[in-house]
Amino acid sequence: MKDEEFLRIYCFMKSRYGIDLDGKKEIIEGRLTNYIHTNGFVDYHDFMNAVEVDFTGQRERELVNILTTNHTFFMREFEHFDFLRQEVLPGLRRSEESTKDLCIWCGAASSGQEPYMLAMLLKDFFGLEHDLWDTKVLATDISTEVLKQAMTGRYDREQIASLPEHWKRRFLRSMDGGQTYEVTREIKDEIIFRQFNLMDVFPFKRKMHIVFLRNVMIYFDKETKNQLIQKVYDVMEPGGYLFIGRTETIDRSQTPFQLIQPSIFRK
Repeated sequence: MKDEEFLRIYCFMKSRYGIDLDGKKEIIEGRLTNYIHTNGFVDYHDFMNAVEVDFTGQRERELVNILTTNHTFFMREFEHFDFLRQEVLPGLRRSEESTKDLCIWCGAASSGQEPYMLAMLLKDFFGLEHDLWDTKVLATDISTEVLKQAMTGRYDREQIASLPEHWKRRFLRSMDGGQTYEVTREIKDEIIFRQFNLMDVFPFKRKMHIVFLRNVMIYFDKETKNQLIQKVYDVMEPGGYLFIGRTETIDRSQTPFQLIQPSIFRK
């Protein structure tokens, strides 16, 4: 890959998706080379020409799917879910008693483990009252490929091993003699999966009570992160909670969010 080819791809991803690929030329080349050869492109410029003239957006979606990393797992940073159960949900149960309507957004859904865990926790927390509440989770991601995988709700035995046993029994059903498990329909119906670019204008008609935006800002530079955090702040209810990855940081001099504890913020 020539420097000018890398620069073209870098600028495209940065301007369209906020993703900073600086210093990742070898990674980009490694991920794209096979695709370029398999699909008959002369070089990376030839491929990017195809991306830019394809008005269906299919080539662009393929580029994004190839270059974005989607790694997650059940029970990841479970401290956030403990805080949600012990601190956030009891308060929301009281404050939203009259409407029984919660707005929850998982902004980096990846292959689905995080939004499914949120739905399981909400079912568990509200118990017999759950059917009286609207607690559907909006789960978005930039990658159409991982969203397809997420919507199946299927995971192998090793992937679900860390889940609490009572969640496995209640919210998963065994397939293939116990080698594969599928999330039950009652949990799938609690998730709304959508493809969404965090750099776009947020289309939400209602304010969010809870936002999970974990382990996605590692791909953004400081300016992009600050702009994104402000956009999130603007679409949240007063008192709403934002959860970010435990290894991520927010420039507190540039955000109106109140720090509750590392990686947990409140409007």
